[in-house]
Amino acid sequence: MTLSQSCAAQPEAAARNEPPQVEYVGTHIWHMPHEDFGGFSAIEIEDDGTRFTALSDRATMRWGRIERGDDGRIAKMVPEGHTRLKDSRGRALKPGWVGDSEGIAIGKDGKIWVSFEGLTRVARYDTHTSNATPLPRPQEFKKMQRNSSLEALAITDDGTLLTLPERSGALGTPFPVWRFRDGKWDQPFSIPRSGDWLAVGADMGPDGRFYLLERDFLGLLGFRTRVRRFDLGPDGFSNEQILLSSYPLQYDNLEGISVWEDEQGIRLTMISDDNFSRLQRTELVEYRVTEDKP
Repeated sequence: MTLSQSCAAQPEAAARNEPPQVEYVGTHIWHMPHEDFGGFSAIEIEDDGTRFTALSDRATMRWGRIERGDDGRIAKMVPEGHTRLKDSRGRALKPGWVGDSEGIAIGKDGKIWVSFEGLTRVARYDTHTSNATPLPRPQEFKKMQRNSSLEALAITDDGTLLTLPERSGALGTPFPVWRFRDGKWDQPFSIPRSGDWLAVGADMGPDGRFYLLERDFLGLLGFRTRVRRFDLGPDGFSNEQILLSSYPLQYDNLEGISVWEDEQGIRLTMISDDNFSRLQRTELVEYRVTEDKP
């Protein structure tokens, strides 16, 4: 079982900012006999858990439907499309410095946003197969630590993008949160950093809260996973809650998170990056947050 630092979502608990009950739903192992299958860094779940878009860190994207059992667990991933991301001129991105795609967010209008490490940037794709429309690149993006920049990306209901780097620069330095709205970037907010946890995924939940997926690598002991969530207001992030924290080796290298809702409440779906290694696997791990809407 997961070391869930949680309790029942009672009114008095909410007043003390104690996290809600978080229940493990299940783990699905996803495999396809394709050379470019794997390396998933982000996922978006839509239509009450029945459709997905998954992004790899080698500039490929897959999308399709999800078949679920009566218990709500994933029974089968059914891909319906597969593409290699393009640049603004329609040229296929190659894996590596330019094609290190890490974060994904899909707006209410269906447009897809992707964040990249390596050549640090964010780009818009009007459809899965469209050419990229790159956003402006602040000078600060160019200074971010190599292979540790924009892994996490989220979008609010009004279309505001939020992104943050995997590393903040030092253990005691908060993660800077960058915001794109009205055609320009700013960095008005930050999120506290604790210990060796690194930011690898993010999403805005249907409850209007910001969910952050974090990873800790322990060498031979494998990976640990943590999910924090925050209220997001005009003054930034508040009311931090740790929803779950896993044991070493409990899961693989979970890098992407999608937060969605069905009739049973809010669901967290996380996907692992297998690094294209035979020693790892692509896992989809799901939890349910059992609480009333705020």
